[in-house]
Amino acid sequence: MKIISKLEYAKQLLKKHFGYDTFRKGQEAIISNILNGKDSLGIMPTGAGKSICYQIPAIIFDGITIVISPLISLMKDQVDSLNQIGIPSTYINSSLSSKDYLQTMENISLNMYKIIYIAPERLLIDSFLNLLSTLNISMIAVDEAHCISRWGHDFRPSYTEIANVILNLKTRPIVTAFTATATENVKNDIINLLHLDNPFELTTGFDRANLSFIVKNIENRSEFIYEYIKSNLDKSGIIYCLTRKTVDKLYSNLKLLNYSVSRYHAGLSEKERTKNQNDFVYDKTTIMVATNAFGMGIDKSNIRYVIHYNMPKDIESYYQEAGRGGRDGDKAECILLFKRSDIVTNKLLIEQSQSASNHSKDYEKLNEMVDYCNTDKCLRKYILEYFGEKPEFDKCGNCSNCTSDIEVTDITEDSKKILSCIKRMHEGYGLGLVTDVLKGSNTSKIRSMKFDTLSTYGIMNYYSKDTIKDLISYLVTENYLKYVGNQYPILSLNSSAYDVLFKNKTVTIKRKIERIDAKQSNLSEDAIHKQDTDFDNKLFDILRNLRMELSRKYNLPPFIIFADVTLKQMARLYPTSENEMLMINGVGEYKFKEYGEDFLEVIKKYVSENNIDLSEIKQRQINANTNTKNDYSVMSSSAFSDLNNNNIKANLNKTSSKTNKAKKEDTKQISYNLYLQGLSIEEIANERNLVKQTIENHLLECYKEDFEINLDKYIHSEYKEMIFDAFKKVGTDKLKPIKEILPPEVSYFDIKYYLICYLKNSM
Repeated sequence: MKIISKLEYAKQLLKKHFGYDTFRKGQEAIISNILNGKDSLGIMPTGAGKSICYQIPAIIFDGITIVISPLISLMKDQVDSLNQIGIPSTYINSSLSSKDYLQTMENISLNMYKIIYIAPERLLIDSFLNLLSTLNISMIAVDEAHCISRWGHDFRPSYTEIANVILNLKTRPIVTAFTATATENVKNDIINLLHLDNPFELTTGFDRANLSFIVKNIENRSEFIYEYIKSNLDKSGIIYCLTRKTVDKLYSNLKLLNYSVSRYHAGLSEKERTKNQNDFVYDKTTIMVATNAFGMGIDKSNIRYVIHYNMPKDIESYYQEAGRGGRDGDKAECILLFKRSDIVTNKLLIEQSQSASNHSKDYEKLNEMVDYCNTDKCLRKYILEYFGEKPEFDKCGNCSNCTSDIEVTDITEDSKKILSCIKRMHEGYGLGLVTDVLKGSNTSKIRSMKFDTLSTYGIMNYYSKDTIKDLISYLVTENYLKYVGNQYPILSLNSSAYDVLFKNKTVTIKRKIERIDAKQSNLSEDAIHKQDTDFDNKLFDILRNLRMELSRKYNLPPFIIFADVTLKQMARLYPTSENEMLMINGVGEYKFKEYGEDFLEVIKKYVSENNIDLSEIKQRQINANTNTKNDYSVMSSSAFSDLNNNNIKANLNKTSSKTNKAKKEDTKQISYNLYLQGLSIEEIANERNLVKQTIENHLLECYKEDFEINLDKYIHSEYKEMIFDAFKKVGTDKLKPIKEILPPEVSYFDIKYYLICYLKNSM
């Protein structure tokens, strides 16, 4: 029998259980060190595969692996996933009933599991500590290890007990720790407070290249969100808000617009929170509106956008929350909607927090977050530098600052006015009063302090106060100014300010110097709503529907069956045999045994019905599989570029000729032609792979332009007079106020249709 190394065996297990041919960046080094008995610390971004780093050694070790995690919701998902791929696992936390807890404890004593997930608070219970002392523990893995540090953003006091528990075990196991976000201070705390023994340290970097970072400074955040969701109806996303009140209001408004939405915050009952979370995880709803109480440990891999309705309190929190998008390695958008009022709200939250000793540190982190929102440099680079990295690029090409087409504006004269005003006010006042002086506000405070006699009084009255504040904040970000103090900071000049005042140094900004409303600030359709084109969308939808059926049948979240990127690869390469299916990333032996035949049957049927020639595709699949061994999460798009752009599209011409003509014909005309063929709105949407609202708008345009079209069967005609009365009452400029005073069953389609009729009658 051939003897293989532990690492070679680990690679075999990776393929057998997880369905991947090679390890991702950093995984092999960490696993190798763990298998050689070394304590290890892995700092790896969300989606980089931290779990596999301890799960594979856990299979190989003789004893049990204990995983300490604060993420109760993640435990169930992780355990379900592990049991699905043949790794016996369980969890112990407060969600278990008394009966389930006793059964689990008995099973543990019978040595039925390889991996046991526990909450850190479990380490405070004597009966559980007594159980640990009887077990053969090979490894303890500490997940979300930053929770042990008071420098971190999620400090958990129970984490400080971990080192003592390990110390009291009869035999010290290997100790490993993992986190996605850790500054140098946090990293040192993890090593010291967990008593890691000369650990192997690995930081793979914090960059998430698949995430697009966008900061938008807009007045009407709700309107932006409504429009954004309207263009992304088929995608899952999270919208984070600072307060419960904001969550409830936004949730109610989205419900009124008939969006598929759930909500989550600490003010809801545990029953409602659990239901709402499960609805989102199981794809029963596509939108989650939540405070930061939601998301820790949500392993949902197909979240395509994360919107922050408010600015978070620090960059660690922001990056962790934004990082919940695109865990499958596919593209996702992280949009932060910034308003100055968020700074005030965050300061109030800091003051209300119990840890007064940390207030100074919290204010420092908040200032970093504000600087991020104000910078016009690369957002990705800003984040990476915050975490101590030195990226080689100046522009990532995938953030709103790098992709903005706004020309650079010279603001040297405005900068001189601001700096001069602060100097004349003896560098002793904050943002609000400086702004009022520059604006020329006529307040009793300004008059009493004689600031209205300064030469800089009213010198920038041609700008709004918000614009002046934005310019001042930008000068802080660029280190011409600094804040002194925390809760009530005052503005002071840095040395570089004197280069502007006296040495004619030029100051520029890549930003429009006026207030920007939500409609003006939308990114271009190409930049923000880019659609995937390198796979068969129609087959992908069929596979998603099959996944949903299996999800309901087995009561599992859809992503545990197969991730979106796995389905997309199936829809790209059309596997029709077991061997071909096992070449798909994410399809291992166990998952094929459970679900493979179901997916093969659907793909074979689709290929047959659409007369798809697979000969060239199969050869390219073999070639591509050979060339894409470095990253198991996402199949390289370049390896398939010829296949995607030529072969698949050519084969699909037979079945989607109408859709392919879209490049040459007016898109509205195509929808109208399909209408003339007798297709319903839903059928046209399916045929064209567009959302229903888009087809409705096409047909409404045709009706408006007096095409031969009858939309009566789609309209709630019984509400005609009520809708007309609404037009007279609130006007016809905006649809939302009209919708709000009508019964919920009246759709926007009804309103738009009768608005066309109303305007025609008024002419």
